[in-house]
Amino acid sequence: MYELQSTLDELGDDLGLNRPWKPVSRPALAAWLIFYVWFLIYAFSAHGGFLFIDSANLVVHEGGHNLFAWFGPTLCLWGGTLLQWLVPFLLAAYFFSQHETAGFVFCLFFFFENWLYTATYMADARAQVLPLVTTGDPDFVEHDFFRIFSSLGVLNHDTQIAAVVRILGRCGMLACVAWLASRWRAVAPPAESF
Repeated sequence: MYELQSTLDELGDDLGLNRPWKPVSRPALAAWLIFYVWFLIYAFSAHGGFLFIDSANLVVHEGGHNLFAWFGPTLCLWGGTLLQWLVPFLLAAYFFSQHETAGFVFCLFFFFENWLYTATYMADARAQVLPLVTTGDPDFVEHDFFRIFSSLGVLNHDTQIAAVVRILGRCGMLACVAWLASRWRAVAPPAESF
């Protein structure tokens, strides 16, 4: 068991995972925590409604359909959600590799926030009451998750799947804020001057 731990520690050293995170000052940390708590209250009180950040998510989502259309109709269909999730995730991965605390938390937080937006869209698969946006011909606009869930045979479970995705998104957002809050003790208090 000791050898496994030693091997994992060496791998962590080789990959740079054991480096310390770049510090964030206490005032900046406090400001970020206030922002995230405010956003959590805002997002959780929306009860599945459209959040102001979702306008940006929508642009990335629609761009994903166009980007992934090059790879065939199936990836075109899934491409909106794929790109919508990939952009913040890959940015979070970059900031993780650089040990940039604020950038990592921001991108990972909004990666999970995208899950709330996706859950709202998923829950609408059967009802189809949400207005649909397309970059193509508006006469041929289709609901992504109606097609996806229909092809997977789970259309009747759209709201249950959406509820799980929403819960996971909220848990991820809370975990990001909790991890950032845990950095408080890693920040040295300002030295007192006499």
